[in-house]
This record gives sequence, structure tokens and C-alpha cells, in this order.
Amino acid sequence: MMILGTRLNIIQPELNRKADMEKIKDYVMITLGALAFLLITGIAKADGTATPKTVIDTLASVPGKLHGHIQMEIAKTKEFQKKSWAKSKIQFANLKKLFIKD
Repeated sequence: MMILGTRLNIIQPELNRKADMEKIKDYVMITLGALAFLLITGIAKADGTATPKTVIDTLASVPGKLHGHIQMEIAKTKEFQKKSWAKSKIQFANLKKLFIKD
């Protein structure tokens, strides 16, 4: 019986290594398949119309666009707050009417 236990102790690490190698092989095959799919479908294609002038113009327009976006968000937030405060004033007045009877 002792021989069988010793033999399993020797064989088991080898079996674990083989299982690990099979997992690695599976991961590599899945990764290669996904990469091939992306390349075949054309997702990895670059846009060939970019010139240095268009890149510079695009980068130069970013601060103006950002400022416009921030101003628009501020205006939307102020409008939302105005509506929320109006609702809360009405709700508070109704709550006061429940507890304070004139």
C-alpha cells in the first residue's frame, strides 16, 4: 500500500503540470482567435486621412469645445436646480399645511 501512495505523490505533480499547460494552450488559442477576428473584421484599420494640419486644427479646437461643453452643463444644472427648488418649496408648503392649521 505504501508503494501506491508514494507513486501517486510522484505522478500527481506531473499531472497538474499537464493540466496547467492545457489551460495555457486554451487561453493562447482563444486570444489568437479573438485577435484574428478583430483583424479580419477591420476594427484595427487606421484612418488614412489624418494629416499634421488636421491634427493641429483638431487639438487647437479642443479648449473652445471644452469651454462650450462646461458652460452648457452649468446652464443645464442651474435649470435643473431651479426646477428642483420650486418643487421642494411646494412640497414644504404642503407639509407645513399638514402640521400647522390656520
